Amino acid sequence: MRKIKLLALGLIFFSVAGAQDEADTAWKINSDISLMFSQVSFTNWAAGGENNIIMNGFFNFYAGYIKGKSKWENMLTLAYGQSKTGEREFRKSEDKIDFLSTYGLKAADKWYYSANLNFKSQFASGYEYPFETDSGKVKISNFLAPGYISVGVGMEYRPYEYMSFYLSPATIRWIIVQDQDLANAGAFGVDPAEYSDQGELIKEGENVKQELGAYFRFLFVKDIVKNVNISTKLELFSDYLKDPQNIDVNWDTMINFTVNKWIAANFGLQMIYDHDTPIVDKDGNIGPRTQIKELLSIGINYKISN
Repeated sequence: MRKIKLLALGLIFFSVAGAQDEADTAWKINSDISLMFSQVSFTNWAAGGENNIIMNGFFNFYAGYIKGKSKWENMLTLAYGQSKTGEREFRKSEDKIDFLSTYGLKAADKWYYSANLNFKSQFASGYEYPFETDSGKVKISNFLAPGYISVGVGMEYRPYEYMSFYLSPATIRWIIVQDQDLANAGAFGVDPAEYSDQGELIKEGENVKQELGAYFRFLFVKDIVKNVNISTKLELFSDYLKDPQNIDVNWDTMINFTVNKWIAANFGLQMIYDHDTPIVDKDGNIGPRTQIKELLSIGINYKISN
């Protein structure tokens, strides 16, 4: 409940700050919805192979204005996908909730005093499949496990409309692990559960970890050539309170190719490094590692803009 209150207070703050003179504000609003689908099917195919189905959905929304010395921008990215190979059950292939709100007051040409609110999580449970069958799956994530809420103040440099650099020397970040089984295991850096020598639970794992540190964001969104748009967001965070030399990295890039009014193709690449998230490699070694996700799809796309 405390986490939800903090998120609600943050949203109210940005709404109140950005709503001044709302009646006179010229809003810029853009959104697009994409449904991507791919399939491979074999019937009596001598060379062999497995049937495969992949379905992904994306929703991107932008709303903001620049009026006088005030600037308020909001971006929401939602994504979810499922894939099925052979006789296995459907497995998650994409899952993202990412909301960003930035309010700024102009300090000088292309410079803004800025306040930043960011929320990240996912829709559904994620699993590791150590065995060939789905019955052996192990849950490794869930909705709000993890969830990230960060609030900070700093400066933003906006050399062009499509490019910005934001630096906050004072950002508070809450890492939420609402799934108690994952919290007890100490997933995503929260304090794990305590057990007696006999294995009895003494204290459940913490559901929230609070960090205070420095945050940097680079954002670029632009049509680089006709019908090709690239959006990339690089985020860096260093926790002053614990091992500030370990910098969390989240670099998310999407290239959108517009074929015509309804057909589009997407290529996505995301790289994450979090020192508090141990990864088991193919040899059984456990430790923080660079996580990489790639996505290539084609399907139906619909855009709305004012």
